[in-house]
Amino acid sequence: MTAVSTQTGTARPVPPGERGALRIADRVVAKIASRAAREALGPLPADAAAPHAAVVVRPHPRAGSDRGSPVGTARVRVQVELAHPVDIGARCAAVRRRVTERLGELVSMEVLEVAVRVERLHLAPVPGTHRGRVR
Repeated sequence: MTAVSTQTGTARPVPPGERGALRIADRVVAKIASRAAREALGPLPADAAAPHAAVVVRPHPRAGSDRGSPVGTARVRVQVELAHPVDIGARCAAVRRRVTERLGELVSMEVLEVAVRVERLHLAPVPGTHRGRVR
């Protein structure tokens, strides 16, 4: 328990449930999720946009009361662009795994769902082929 001093100068213990709660803004969670997706994908094609995430966060009723308990739950939607040819399923699984790990590590959030949406595929240049117009 944490001690809080009162007006008389004596300290009284405050139970964990009465200490307050931690609230993490949705946009902070979205930034962490998009950064995690970028980490999972590695280098992007030159003309690809960076991953973008949208989240819905629900705080737990007594968020942060126990040190090991999650502060809330999140449902995450991530939009990515990938080089092609690539194993799309494996890349999406890597994004889901990394987003879940990072949100758990950085903000103690339980991730219920990570939906990955592939917005665009970029053709990767094949070594030894001419890139340009062929007649």
